[in-house]
Amino acid sequence: MASLAATALPDIWDRLTGTQPDPDLWVVLATLAAGLAVVVPPPLWRISRNAITIAHEGGHGLVALLTGRQLTAIRLHSDTSGLTVSRGKAYGIGMILTAAAGYTAPSLLGLGGAALLAAGRITLLLWAATALLVAMLVMIRNAYGVLTVVLAGGAFLLVSWLAGPQVQAAFAYAVVWFLLFGGVRPPFELQAKRRRGGAGDSDADQLSRLTHVPAGLWLFLFHAVSLSSLIGGGRWLLEG
Repeated sequence: MASLAATALPDIWDRLTGTQPDPDLWVVLATLAAGLAVVVPPPLWRISRNAITIAHEGGHGLVALLTGRQLTAIRLHSDTSGLTVSRGKAYGIGMILTAAAGYTAPSLLGLGGAALLAAGRITLLLWAATALLVAMLVMIRNAYGVLTVVLAGGAFLLVSWLAGPQVQAAFAYAVVWFLLFGGVRPPFELQAKRRRGGAGDSDADQLSRLTHVPAGLWLFLFHAVSLSSLIGGGRWLLEG
């Protein structure tokens, strides 16, 4: 058993830290089209938005932990809404960063993923995503949330362990394109809701109360981050 572990661990480490060949350009373009196809049509978006909600609430939770807050629960709902609960001061930089992390998380994760793919770190991206989903699963407090995170984590685990290099590359590029495109749409949806007088307790409105900066400026920040990430991440993916 010890000799098997001694043989397997270096191999796993080499896979994790090594680089993998870039896919053909047609694969990159096909995954770009696939990312758009699940974000633009409303029927598909109502389903795929669940994955963006995982990233959104995961962003709240991760930043809460990084800023010293106590993360107590994450809930994901079938209407693609979510809730992250943390304990700590109800004001200050930690609370501000935590509130700002939700709408920016999908795009920033996509940007980080694009950087890894541009560097040829396909396996590292897949394993890092799996680890983040497993860590998030510990904090999920409702059945639907557990189901969606388990399905997402299971997909990453199966692809990273059982699929060949070309399938892994296509899956990784599709996920990153989806995060980049999917991160753009929620700020526009929030803007439309606020224009109709809804979403009065949105992240932008909470940030406005915390900072005394108009919610519209926070919305502008969400737009700026998502569009900049799409442009920058898209260039890395296409040039990789």
